[in-house]
Formats: sequence, structure tokens, C-alpha cells
Amino acid sequence: MHLLILGANSEIALAVARRFAHMEKAHLYLASRRLGPLHNKAKDLEVRYQVKAKPCYFDAGDFASHRRFYQELDPPPDGVLLAFGYLGDQARAQEDFAEARRILEVNLLGAVSILEIVAADLARRRQGFIIALSSVAGERGRRSNYIYGAAKGGLTVYLSGLRQRLAPHGVRVITVLPGFVRTKMTEHLDLPEALLAEPDEVAADIYRAWRRGRDVIYSKGLWRWLMLALRTIPEKFFKKLPL
Repeated sequence: MHLLILGANSEIALAVARRFAHMEKAHLYLASRRLGPLHNKAKDLEVRYQVKAKPCYFDAGDFASHRRFYQELDPPPDGVLLAFGYLGDQARAQEDFAEARRILEVNLLGAVSILEIVAADLARRRQGFIIALSSVAGERGRRSNYIYGAAKGGLTVYLSGLRQRLAPHGVRVITVLPGFVRTKMTEHLDLPEALLAEPDEVAADIYRAWRRGRDVIYSKGLWRWLMLALRTIPEKFFKKLPL
């Protein structure tokens, strides 16, 4: 198996890479804009798990480069993990459209750009899988992060349609909806420990979902019920909540 990991410098991505390398002996394409840190990570994965791990330059926001990037992967991947993202600054995005645009472009447009290329290839070969990290933030808009939530909500809907499109071709699409995860992206936030997952926990949930043929998972699983409750609150009450 060859697994392409987009956004491979993220803690969750690296945890998934370790799990697939260990459990499936998967060879890895580690793709990111920041190649420097990837070289040491790739070497560690190769030594630790006796697999091949190749660092690759990939910029989610450079849409024009995506087709060439994918076509140069040899052999083509059997599966793709989309793990890149940009939380951004909600307050700044409300004042500066450039920030809002970056949030939307990285989290939604960049994902659609590369995944359409991946989807066409996997459908043609009638095999493979796509695992994509969306977020519970896309389940309902909240004042604290509604631009990021809009991007992730769009990604979740996109993945649902992509899953239906690719199912007749034997290609699986798994949507991962993490809640709070202890990563560099969230280290500046004051988050409740009871709801905070470690990257290895999310990776374990992803691998289990892949093995069991799941379509949509929450990580931690408690978020499924929390978001169900949040979605059922009538708008007249919801808009008064300090969320």
C-alpha cells in the first residue's frame, strides 16, 4: 500500500502515518509546504517501521500546482489522508477579508482542488480510499469560529457527495469529525480537558474506521451526541448562547 498524507507535518497526520506504517506496512508520501521538518520524520518512519517514506512539497493554496503534484507520484497512491487545515483568527477575519479568504481557501477550496484530482484517478482504477479531516465546527455555526465552521461545513457536505459519487467505483470516502485535539493549532486556546483528544487517539479512531468500513466518525465519539444536542437547540435560543 502507498498512502499519500496531505498536511503531513500535523500531529494527527504523523500519528496516522505511524499507525498505517506499523499495522499495514504502508509506504508513505509525506506532503507539506514545510519540507525541513519532514525529512527527519520520514527517516524515523523508515527506520522504525521498515517502510519507504518520501517527503514531497505540496501547497494547498496553490491550486494550479495540484495536478502536476499528483501526477508525479510514482506509483500512484492507494489511499489519501487529507489532514491540512488552517484555524485562522475569527476576529481578524471579520475585519480583514484576506484572513477570511485564507481560511476558506485552505480548508475548503484547497481540499476540493486536490481531492477532485485524486477522485478521478481512484475512480478510473476502481480502487482506493480517501480519508479527510473535517471538524465538528462545521456542524453548526457559532459566533466564535463561524468562518472556519463554514469552510469545514462545506467540506463535510462535499465529502458526503464525493462518497456517493465514488461508491459505485469501489472507492471509499471517510469523513473524520474531530472535536478539540491537543495540537499546535489549538495550543493557544483554553479547552476543557474532558473533551480534549490526543493525536494518537484520533489516529486510532481513523484506523479503526478504515478497518471497519465506516463512512463518518467523530473523535472523540462523545462529540456525536454533543453535536446532536447542539443541532436540536431552536435558533431563537441558540443565538443567545455565548458559544
